[in-house]
Amino acid sequence: MVSWYIGTVKAKEIVEVERVQTGVRLEKRLLKVLKAVAELKDMSLGDLLEGIVLHAFEGRPTFSAQTLKEIERFKSIYGLTLRASDSHKLKENK
Repeated sequence: MVSWYIGTVKAKEIVEVERVQTGVRLEKRLLKVLKAVAELKDMSLGDLLEGIVLHAFEGRPTFSAQTLKEIERFKSIYGLTLRASDSHKLKENK
């Protein structure tokens, strides 16, 4: 079994997919927090992002209460103060 966010995935339930390389740009502190969460969960950044997006598409919670506490700690460490309400107000510093 592989530990995930809130549940587990059994080997017989694995779904094969085709992945592509992408050049996504993210806010620096947000990326640091995401990398820390991926490391905490012993998964790749890509796997973490896929899980977050798939949960969001279904309107389901992505992380357990314990993981959310860890995320708050990482946000504090990396100085991430952005909130969801900021998402449509972001402008890149040139």
